[in-house]
Amino acid sequence: MKILIVLTSHDELGTTGRKTGFWLEELAAPYYRFKEAGAEVVLASPKGGRPPLDPKSNEPAFQTDETRRFEADPDAMADLAHTVRLDSVSADDFDTVFYPGGHGPLWDLAEDPTSVRLVETILRAGKPLALVCHAPGTLRHATNPDGTPLVRGRKVTGFTNGEETDAGLTDIVPFLVEDELKRLGAHYTKTDNWQPYVVIDGLLITGQSPASSGPAADALLTLLTLVNQVDDARA
Repeated sequence: MKILIVLTSHDELGTTGRKTGFWLEELAAPYYRFKEAGAEVVLASPKGGRPPLDPKSNEPAFQTDETRRFEADPDAMADLAHTVRLDSVSADDFDTVFYPGGHGPLWDLAEDPTSVRLVETILRAGKPLALVCHAPGTLRHATNPDGTPLVRGRKVTGFTNGEETDAGLTDIVPFLVEDELKRLGAHYTKTDNWQPYVVIDGLLITGQSPASSGPAADALLTLLTLVNQVDDARA
C-alpha cells in the first residue's frame, strides 16, 4: 500500500503580510494512521522540499498528541523536509492520495494544473481520494471526462463559511470553500463549526475541519481495503 500526501507550497496569507501553509494536525493525524496501517507514505508539494507550516497550527491551543509526536519524530521530520515535487510523481505509482488543508492550498493547489490532473487521474483509475478542511477547494477546476465539474452532483463537505468567519479570513481568502463547492453543483453538507465530519461519495472522501483529518484517514483506509478486495475478486 503506497499513499501520496499532497501539501501546499504557498506561505503568504493574501496581502496581510502574515504567513500560512499547511495545517499540522491535518498532516500528522493521517500520517500516523497510514504508517500504522503498514503503508508507504510519500509527501509531495508543488515546489518540493520543506513546505510551509501555518504557524497558527503549531500554537499550543491547536497542538495534539499527534502533532507533538510528529515534531519529535526524526523520520517524520525528514519526510517533511524533503517532499518531492508534485510534477515528478505519477498517479500510477500510488494506491490513493490524501490532501491536508490549511489556507495555503486555496492559492496554489486549487489552481495547479498538475494537482488537477492528479485528482482526475486517481478517481478515473478507480482509486480513492481524500481531502480535508480547505483542501476540498482544490477540486474547483477538476472535471469529469465529459467536462462537467467533478463535484457536480456529488456529496461533499469542506471548511465552512462559519469557520472562515471564526478565523477572521472571509475577506482575505481567494474564495470560500463552502460557497465554491455549492456553486459547482455539489451536494454540500456540514455539521457544527470545528467538529469532525466526513462525507463519502463513491471514491471521494471529504472532511470539514482539522478535527476531521484523522476520521477521514480512517475512512480512506477502509475504502482502500474494499477497493483492493474488489480488485482481488475480479482478478
